[in-house]
Amino acid sequence: MDIANDSSPVEDYILDHISAEPEHLRRLYRSTYIRHLYPRMCSGHLQGRLLKMLTQLAAPRRVLELGTFTGYSALSIAEGMPAGSRLHTVEIDDEMADELEELFATAPRGGDITLHIGDALSVVPAIGGKWDMVFIDADKRCYIEYLDMLLPMLNPGALILADNTLWSGKVAEVPPPTDRQSVAIMKFNDYVANHPRLETVILPLRDGLTMMRLRD
Repeated sequence: MDIANDSSPVEDYILDHISAEPEHLRRLYRSTYIRHLYPRMCSGHLQGRLLKMLTQLAAPRRVLELGTFTGYSALSIAEGMPAGSRLHTVEIDDEMADELEELFATAPRGGDITLHIGDALSVVPAIGGKWDMVFIDADKRCYIEYLDMLLPMLNPGALILADNTLWSGKVAEVPPPTDRQSVAIMKFNDYVANHPRLETVILPLRDGLTMMRLRD
């Protein structure tokens, strides 16, 4: 079964000129497209290599991910973590639990990942401790709530990443969209752009990736 390819020539060129996608992630990406609804939620080659590199640069000891889906981003982040680091990933869909546990039991660096099933707003406070890096890719309508919850839990200089912040370009439409998810993303973008404790930049990568750094 072929995976549909709607990428542009520039995107194809980029993929041909970046570090290769590890074989276990290539298989996972293909499996996601064959077995799951909404496979475009999977990070994929380009974003996966970026997540790995950002993790290597940040060198975090404790990493938190909100929204695991099929585990591609978690494995990409774990690949870039220093030895002895730990990634906690939170997935709300309990039907994904067995598949993810099996994946992490066999994948490279999977042993450095702890899976939590449940609503992130309830699960994360129960985990406790401070975080050096966070990747937010869960319910778009809760992005501001997630961030407000996380800020007191972050170490100074922590790196926060939020996915899908351009929302297929809807954030720039005139007139602006009125659906709940688009409105929530636009409110989040306004919120972080004006937050006094955050340095912020949006990368036009895939569906938009916002990078934030907690000021020291």
